[in-house]
Amino acid sequence: MTYSIKKIARAAAIAAVLLSGPALAGSGKVVVELFTSQGCSSCPPADQLLGELAARDDVIALSFHVDYWNYLGWDDPFSSVASTNRQREYRAAFGLRYIYTPQIVVGGAAQEVGSHRGKVLRAIERVRATRQVKVDISHPDKKTAIVSIGAGETPSGPAKVWLFAYDKSHTTDIGRGENSGVKMVNTHVVRETREIGEWNGKDIKISLPIAMMGIEKQDGCAIVVQSKNGGQIYGAAVFPLMGPGL
Repeated sequence: MTYSIKKIARAAAIAAVLLSGPALAGSGKVVVELFTSQGCSSCPPADQLLGELAARDDVIALSFHVDYWNYLGWDDPFSSVASTNRQREYRAAFGLRYIYTPQIVVGGAAQEVGSHRGKVLRAIERVRATRQVKVDISHPDKKTAIVSIGAGETPSGPAKVWLFAYDKSHTTDIGRGENSGVKMVNTHVVRETREIGEWNGKDIKISLPIAMMGIEKQDGCAIVVQSKNGGQIYGAAVFPLMGPGL
């Protein structure tokens, strides 16, 4: 694969920022995922709730924009097949008959209608009580990031290690569809989804060449250790990247 001079220069700039501070320790934060769409009239209240959760120090909030609402006259510019496929895995894991928006999944272990604030907040507190595996991110040089995952139990067998790159915020004037005329604000919008490794309960380290991460112009990145096929999240951490809004 060939990388442009622009991408390599950007990777070097990202590395410089990451190296400017100490390694980020595993936070023990609760991962909250919102499945949403700019074409869904029921989604704005859930988008607002996720924005509030993103401001909390004890939550990793991620917004996944699905693509199955695009036929109603507005193509969500942040929608992706990857986001829809991730939600389909949760449908199977939770035994739901269908996928829907807005849906919030908490810690991979609980799901609620995304606009049901009280139920979502209570689910966060329940998941917070569970033990999490430590996830650390360090940067030994300007070219490499190291993800360290501690030892722990894996009741469902080997787990996947995901990387989600996200934009801090987007404000969009919706021109057509169910939300026509609405100015929508979406927070922590996931733009890139990558599986970067597997965790089998033992201490492991995953080396990521920063110049080859495939991430461009995102504001942040979340590392999530999760049972296969959508299920319990064992641990997670975030680190900042250079991008708009920082």
